[in-house]
Amino acid sequence: MATGRTHRPATRSRGIPEATVARLPLYLRALTGLSERSVPTVSSEELAAAAGVNSAKLRKDFSYLGSYGTRGVGYDVEYLVYQISRELGLTQDWPVVIVGIGNLGAALANYGGFASRGFRVAALIDADPAMAGKPVAGIPVQHSDDLEKIISDNGVSIGVIATPAGAAQPVCDRLVAAGVTSILNFAPTVLSVPEGVDVRKVDLSIELQILAFHEQRKAGEDAAAAEAGGVSEVAAPVVRGGAAVDRKGPDGDMPAVMPA
Repeated sequence: MATGRTHRPATRSRGIPEATVARLPLYLRALTGLSERSVPTVSSEELAAAAGVNSAKLRKDFSYLGSYGTRGVGYDVEYLVYQISRELGLTQDWPVVIVGIGNLGAALANYGGFASRGFRVAALIDADPAMAGKPVAGIPVQHSDDLEKIISDNGVSIGVIATPAGAAQPVCDRLVAAGVTSILNFAPTVLSVPEGVDVRKVDLSIELQILAFHEQRKAGEDAAAAEAGGVSEVAAPVVRGGAAVDRKGPDGDMPAVMPA
């Protein structure tokens, strides 16, 4: 079986836009669900809805793969699963190391989705001597002193950093020097890497802050709508005996509620 060191996906050389590459895993997840339910074909509209994108964007993305579907039939689910998996490089074995086996690192080690998607957790690494030898998800933790040898012995090109922020850059530097060319960073810091090294950052706190922004905006919109509704209700004329009577304030010359 090929390893991550012998081949890299050709998405860049084939001119597939990064935005399309970022959506391919969404399509693959939706298609995998369809495949597990033995659904043979799917329309662009159905697949787009399952992936959370619009159908025109999906068809454009698939055109980069050379897959256009069949009019009146749709896309062959199993073929698309294979095609996208191949494009993403998931038809081969990708050994991965996780550095930093605290709560987050241990949770990542226990995540069952890696193996089913072409990723094999080859090693768990931590700087705490007390962690050495302890099994996490059935894999014994190894000390960070052996990081370079671990990378070399396992042919690793993808590293996952789940360390505290202060340790992330030194760990990153060692991974890169040892031959790792792709890094998934969970540490709350920005990493500096040389050209040719890809970094994907996952910051849960930033995602929560973005959600908080949207929640605050929605709350503001609801408050504004409620206030506008109150003004129209209070300031509106009241009909008594067929005649409209203006609502007045306590002084008799102003509405009880004025617009903001």
